[in-house]
Amino acid sequence: MGSRPSRPAVTCCGRTTSRPEAAVPKTIPFLALEFTVRTAPEWRDLFLTPPPPGGFSYLVTPNVDHIVQLSKRPELGAIYDAADWRMCDSRILEKLGRMRGLDLACYPGADLVRDLIEDPRSRALKIAVVGPDPERFRLLREKFPHHDLHLVEAPFMTPGSAEWEATLAATEAVQADLTLLCISFPKQEIFARDLKTRGHARGQAICAGASIDFLTGQQKRAPEIFRKTSTEWLYRLLSQPGRLWKRYLVDGPRIFAIYLRHRNG
Repeated sequence: MGSRPSRPAVTCCGRTTSRPEAAVPKTIPFLALEFTVRTAPEWRDLFLTPPPPGGFSYLVTPNVDHIVQLSKRPELGAIYDAADWRMCDSRILEKLGRMRGLDLACYPGADLVRDLIEDPRSRALKIAVVGPDPERFRLLREKFPHHDLHLVEAPFMTPGSAEWEATLAATEAVQADLTLLCISFPKQEIFARDLKTRGHARGQAICAGASIDFLTGQQKRAPEIFRKTSTEWLYRLLSQPGRLWKRYLVDGPRIFAIYLRHRNG
């Protein structure tokens, strides 16, 4: 029998470790995206193992709103295509996939970020948090005092502006193992693409949206019954009707027309 190939070594906290051998993830084409399929433990191992020196990779977390917006703004497709991984964030998308015989293995981004931060292995990582204001970051530091957390403030900015370039440079200067991009869609995805294109950042990034607000209690996750029945969107709508009515009552239902168009195309 031939010998097994050696695992790439990683130096962390003064010792050399090996990155775990994970199964090659599947990719499933669905609604014009190539979804990356891994188990939840595989996703956690990927982001909790210190990355090798050099290189930058990022994860996007498409949900129903993202798919609808991508259908209206096709130019955003290149931002998703440039991502290294596209993890299903939506139970609705997961159910639509099952109607086609596809298992997208939904793992909500907020759950992933929570699971990563609460895992003791994350204490060995240098983590940049891009976007929250200083008060929200203070709450995060208080809740996780043993983590190596670094705030990168992100003022109101547009891609290509002086503020945008300064925030890119500030993020690169941290040289984090893990970067949580907590801006908004699609800015955080464009920001991640720019970090990768510039070639100065290292490690791995997650387009994390409001995940930090859930961790610090600034926003509340839907009760378990809503999550189990794939109606978390309804809980959010009832909680913030003035802000979310258009997303869930006007834009959201378009996902079914998109699904039918792709099924019949």
